[in-house]
Amino acid sequence: MWSWDETLYAGSAAHYARGRFPYPKELADALRDELHLDGTTRLLDVGCGPGPLTLLLAPFFDRAVGVDADADMVAEAKREAARRGIQNAEFVRLRAEELPAGLGTFRVATFAQSFHWMDRPHVAAAVFAMLAPGGVWVHVNATTHKGGGSDDGSLPAPAPPHREIEELVRTYLGPVKRAGRGVCPKGPPAGEEDVMVAAGFGGPRRVEVGGGRVLDRSEHAVVASVYSLTSSAPHLFGERLGAFEAELRSLLRRTAPDGLFSERTREIELVIWTR
Repeated sequence: MWSWDETLYAGSAAHYARGRFPYPKELADALRDELHLDGTTRLLDVGCGPGPLTLLLAPFFDRAVGVDADADMVAEAKREAARRGIQNAEFVRLRAEELPAGLGTFRVATFAQSFHWMDRPHVAAAVFAMLAPGGVWVHVNATTHKGGGSDDGSLPAPAPPHREIEELVRTYLGPVKRAGRGVCPKGPPAGEEDVMVAAGFGGPRRVEVGGGRVLDRSEHAVVASVYSLTSSAPHLFGERLGAFEAELRSLLRRTAPDGLFSERTREIELVIWTR
């Protein structure tokens, strides 16, 4: 049984920023239109990682606050905000279970690929209390480390061999998916809607943001996408990290000798709950 620990994303932050697909502008536009955002309210992004969603949405708020338990993720988010010149975003290192942590009241709270790692009933109740009346919680259901669909020959370059990559990871780390110091054999827990209703939220309503964009990927980006996952974070390989990466790159070069790949982005679902 997996339980949270500080090694969950250890060593992954820089790889996350390089290896994950960016959230599309269409996601921000859909939320702006759906929630009538006008730049006057506050956003709380919980489990923000290196800040891709926080920084995408920041222009639609007066203030955007990202929180994450991993110090390296927070540092990456701060660097990226400074690089982009985004001044209305701040990032705080803390576990979601420590909320409200004196952060104040928010109109919108977002969770992107993060809620399943948390004590969900505790966090849902805490965030409910932090939202203004009529405020909303948005689950961003997305897969950003790899594309969707099969390679039917219409892509400009080969798709990364994801199945073979996953098998290679298993040969090094074993058949049970790793997560920090523990394992996560059954994947994300079920019953999310029950948790939200029990916390007092109403809904949900769902908005889909179309996928299908074709993105170019380098060999280095594909390698980074592997290390961005909790199940294949660099620290898990220990002294065998160099051997693993050599095999991984050899596999990628057999697929695309020039080191160039293409992938189609997957559809993103926004699940909106109201306080």
